[in-house]
Amino acid sequence: MSIKIASRLSRNKEKVYYTVSWGKDAGQRIATGIFTFTHPINSTQRKHNKEALYFLEMKRSQLTLDRQAIGTAVLPIHRLKANFLDFYEDFVRDNRQAGNRHLEGSLLHFKIFLKKKYLSPIAVTEDLSAQFRKYLLDHFNGDTPANYFARFKKVLKAATRQGYFRFNPAEDLPAKANRNKIRKDHLEAEEYIQLLKTPCFNEEVRESFLFCCYTGMRWCDVKLLEWKHIGKDGTTAVIVQEKTKGEHFITFHPIAKSIVDKRRVGEFFPVKAGHIFNLPTAEGANKVLGQWCANAGIKKHITWNCARLSFSVLLQDANVNAATVALLLGHTSTKYVNDTYKRYRPKDPSQELGKLPGPAVLPF
Repeated sequence: MSIKIASRLSRNKEKVYYTVSWGKDAGQRIATGIFTFTHPINSTQRKHNKEALYFLEMKRSQLTLDRQAIGTAVLPIHRLKANFLDFYEDFVRDNRQAGNRHLEGSLLHFKIFLKKKYLSPIAVTEDLSAQFRKYLLDHFNGDTPANYFARFKKVLKAATRQGYFRFNPAEDLPAKANRNKIRKDHLEAEEYIQLLKTPCFNEEVRESFLFCCYTGMRWCDVKLLEWKHIGKDGTTAVIVQEKTKGEHFITFHPIAKSIVDKRRVGEFFPVKAGHIFNLPTAEGANKVLGQWCANAGIKKHITWNCARLSFSVLLQDANVNAATVALLLGHTSTKYVNDTYKRYRPKDPSQELGKLPGPAVLPF
């Protein structure tokens, strides 16, 4: 199969335009956008003609390689992106998974790590990959470094298959988790009461956070909660979780039900459709939450995620089994209850130490 070049004279006969074709069927002929001057009158136009014919021949060569590569695993070199970040972004766009943000997170933090907008594929080395892994371990805790680096390796593996590298630069670098976890704070039972008794200048934030404390809902789910999700008796809700895309059946605690009932009668917003809570941005809500907790005398770093953790911890303190807690959180297994949503330190270590045998003071 040969790629043919055809020419067409412009209407004023001053220029010649070129197309390339490899058959007579639809889609087998394309305009190149390249032209030459019919009668060049100066050195600039003569130089233009010379370069145009060079690019025309290059275009034909590239199309020949493209056609020959069909049905093979080979990607012609001219198809490779000069900026590896462009390849990374295309891979993320084409491989997104609902409810999983690790791939997007790996790209975001790889860009932050690089501190530049251009990266030649030849600069993607094992050493650069190892430095990125160290960056992740230095900046994140738990499984996040491993999750991000595993996605980074997945991108490099795809790039290697497409011809960017002879060997995967990160092949011999295992994804590592950071086991030195920074444990999030959670609210104790008496701190629930402190918040219930303390006014907040933003009633939307106050009631929606308390609603999460008594239902275990995430920020992303409560922000999108609508009246259509609430059962007819006002004691249950059925939602599709934004993070997992799984259906979650929620039974309301009396306080959660009272919040819904209060809004149903329109004491604040007399609406029967649309969102139940009119919330600001996540950052804005956390700022309000921080001030509210400070006013309540709670000296902890409380963010919206702490509501879900507190919900789980206090249920487990009350001897609710892990399987039931997982069900109430919308999980299909107890893995996250045992690994993430549990108490990491006793409320009062002295009470536990008091269980050791012996008198209160040394007898001699």
